[in-house]
Amino acid sequence: MKKTTNIALASAVTGLLALAGTAMTASTAVAAEGKEKCYGVVKAGKNDCATKTSSCAGTSKTDGQKDAFVMVPKGLCDRLVGGDKEAK
Repeated sequence: MKKTTNIALASAVTGLLALAGTAMTASTAVAAEGKEKCYGVVKAGKNDCATKTSSCAGTSKTDGQKDAFVMVPKGLCDRLVGGDKEAK
């Protein structure tokens, strides 16, 4: 029974590492496509990733939350009211 548990645990850890590698590759690909993070312009619940105060995408609590971002084409963030390229 213990051997089965160790195999299951090793498989789970391997899967998580593979998922993390995929996420890092995807974020690099997005950056290469001419996009940038724009903070402070997201509607509540529409953020793209985790923030200082929430654990995952789609969990921002308020409109215009300063640490929540959305990916936009390069140059667009500068033209949006309240848009900032760095979290506050």
